[in-house]
Amino acid sequence: MDMDAPIAWLAWTGMHMTAWKIIGLTGTLMFAARWGVQVVASHMAGRPVIPRAFWVMSLVGSLMALSYFVFSAKQDAVGVVQNLFPALTAGYSLWLDLRQGRRLRRTAPAAAAPHRDRGSPTAPLRPTGSASTPAA
Repeated sequence: MDMDAPIAWLAWTGMHMTAWKIIGLTGTLMFAARWGVQVVASHMAGRPVIPRAFWVMSLVGSLMALSYFVFSAKQDAVGVVQNLFPALTAGYSLWLDLRQGRRLRRTAPAAAAPHRDRGSPTAPLRPTGSASTPAA
């Protein structure tokens, strides 16, 4: 399959679309949509946060746009540089985020198995070791 050949079923639109152009546009849209993910996550947290999905979308979007500039007939050095550095930054940030998550899981105390107070099947679950009566 020639990835630089026009896609026939899109000819009616008057646009010259190729498989590489669709890959590049999809990457650009993914890279832009990451801000929506960040806004929603910040709104839900009530403070500014950058979720892991932001870094994944940054990396995938940058790599898709980068592949368009590297492998298509476009072969534009400006586009390569423009997408290479964000891809490296997103990859590094994702690596740090994943490493931090593993470190937190390793250092967190093991969660105690929950049990029911006084053997009642309807009593709320409480972690093992918690007092069955509230402190006065």
